Amino acid sequence: MELQIIWFILWGVLWAVYFMLDGFVMGAGILHNLIGKSDGDKRVMINTIGPVWEGNEVWLVTAGGVTFAAFPTTYALMFSYLYSALFLLLCALIVRGVSYEFRSKEEHPLWRKGWDSAIMAGNFLPALLFGVAFGNIFEGLPMDGAGYHGSLLSLLNPYGLLTGCLFVALFTVHGALYLTVKTTGDLSKRARTTANNLWPGLLTVAVAFLVYTNFATRLYDNYLAHPLLMIVPLSAVASLLAIRIFSAKGNPLAAFTASSVTILTVVATAIVGLFPNLIPSSMDPASSLTLYNSSSSPYTLKLMLVVVAIFIPIIIGYKIWIYRIFRAPVREEDVLGDKQAY
Repeated sequence: MELQIIWFILWGVLWAVYFMLDGFVMGAGILHNLIGKSDGDKRVMINTIGPVWEGNEVWLVTAGGVTFAAFPTTYALMFSYLYSALFLLLCALIVRGVSYEFRSKEEHPLWRKGWDSAIMAGNFLPALLFGVAFGNIFEGLPMDGAGYHGSLLSLLNPYGLLTGCLFVALFTVHGALYLTVKTTGDLSKRARTTANNLWPGLLTVAVAFLVYTNFATRLYDNYLAHPLLMIVPLSAVASLLAIRIFSAKGNPLAAFTASSVTILTVVATAIVGLFPNLIPSSMDPASSLTLYNSSSSPYTLKLMLVVVAIFIPIIIGYKIWIYRIFRAPVREEDVLGDKQAY
């Protein structure tokens, strides 16, 4: 297998894992004020993600690092063309991190209410902006040999916004299911009810996205040319339906697992559809950035493959260890009795 193809697969896997892990963090944050009825509820919700959310960001850094090392031209032009959107995304991620750390530093109601709003905004905006950015990549950016011909407002096109809504819906349901598993009592019941109530909306957005994708992009070309690849989107559909089935049967862990698989396979569906493009051009196909015309030298790709082979297993082992340590549900009495809790 060619080195460029190997790195393209790794690039897609890293983004898929990041969205699966940080997706429930964003979803839980979006639901912060909607499910949390008391200060205790909100502290419990924050502490379900407190020990793991920073570690999840490692996958974002790794995905960005892989883009930089393996496909530097794509990295450079993506951050140039999508600068405004990515800057807003960075600001939202900063606000999210600060909100988690600062919320419980003071007990004044206005202080905590302000940070509660910041938590919701700091999770909603990244989910939306990631979707808008990737939606525009799926559709193709208006670029040619003379450069980029779009703007921040041009990114807010119908297909980009629809993809943003899909990401928000996916992550919100994902977060609700995570809270169902990681909390107890009435809070867990409200989270499960929220997940069940939101699922029809997610299904509606997903169907609209699949239909619109056929008209707005060329993501289906690879599937039409190689029908065996249809197993990827069919797996996404099956896992999406499984969320509803398992949740209705009162098996939140299985429903959360199905939600995780849904996010992985949805991202995989898009990545397979993009191949061999990284950023297609909507103006001139010859100006598209592919894994071949934007990759590093073979020596760099070989060297980085050794680095990845060493450090990715370490990251996976660390994440398994952390999730195992903090596998128990969080109770309000645990939070109120712990001065180190968020």
